[in-house]
Amino acid sequence: MRPLLAALVDDTSLLQPRATAPGVDAVVSRYLSARDGHYGGLVGRLVCPASQLPAVVTELARSSPSRPAELALVVDTGLGAVPKALSTVFSRSSLLTPSTVECAAPPDVDGVWLERVSEFVPEEVTAVVEPRRPVEDDPAGTKAWLTAVRRVAEHGCTPKLRMGGPRASDVPSVDDVHSFLEAGLETGRGGVSAQGLDRIVRDRPESAEHRGRHGLLNLIVAVSRMLGESPAGTAREALDSVDGEALARELDTLSPAAVQRVRTVLPRCGVDPEPVPVSDLVALGLLD
Repeated sequence: MRPLLAALVDDTSLLQPRATAPGVDAVVSRYLSARDGHYGGLVGRLVCPASQLPAVVTELARSSPSRPAELALVVDTGLGAVPKALSTVFSRSSLLTPSTVECAAPPDVDGVWLERVSEFVPEEVTAVVEPRRPVEDDPAGTKAWLTAVRRVAEHGCTPKLRMGGPRASDVPSVDDVHSFLEAGLETGRGGVSAQGLDRIVRDRPESAEHRGRHGLLNLIVAVSRMLGESPAGTAREALDSVDGEALARELDTLSPAAVQRVRTVLPRCGVDPEPVPVSDLVALGLLD
């Protein structure tokens, strides 16, 4: 597994709407099978809402994994539930290893709220915070959102952007993704998190009302260009590209040092609905 892709793809299946999400047993079984399979080096964390943690623990215990599953715990039951959830995770160290605690931020997120998050999250676990993005064209709301992204990064937490979902409004515009990356990287203190990707390369928008879905390679190349690691064009152009072969060739030119810098900024990405989009990566020559 090339370092650029190692442990890059998180399985976010459990974040899908309950009406359409696969069962916990199916998700855990598929995650373990992918992680222990031929392309297992691509697989990162199992993303789990706190409300489903007991079911995930039960299923992991039944499955007897060869090694603990790396866990991204998503707070969906309030910050007050975090200590108990983490206690459960730490007490089942043969089944789970905590990696991140992720939560949505209020629109007026401030240092007091972020400090409260930090109090709940141990030093060895990364706090990931998702400021709420306005779903409609709202310049004032967008400005407040980007201010919150900067505030999260300045506090030492990892800002998160949801890049897709079941509704058209769940997909941010290319401009919003670009602005998010700029805001998250301004402090130079850490990385960013992206979830909700459902394809490797961006597709074309169906209409003016339906934005194209964002691609994993687009995001990686955009981060590379924003860091000055590639002179091929702008980050904005990378996010908008539908040329998968060109994006893949550009990634092939990155030096080992450049790859390390890109992955420091973009350590993991959540991809739906399959945890390992192998066929597209093989077709583009990024996996053997």
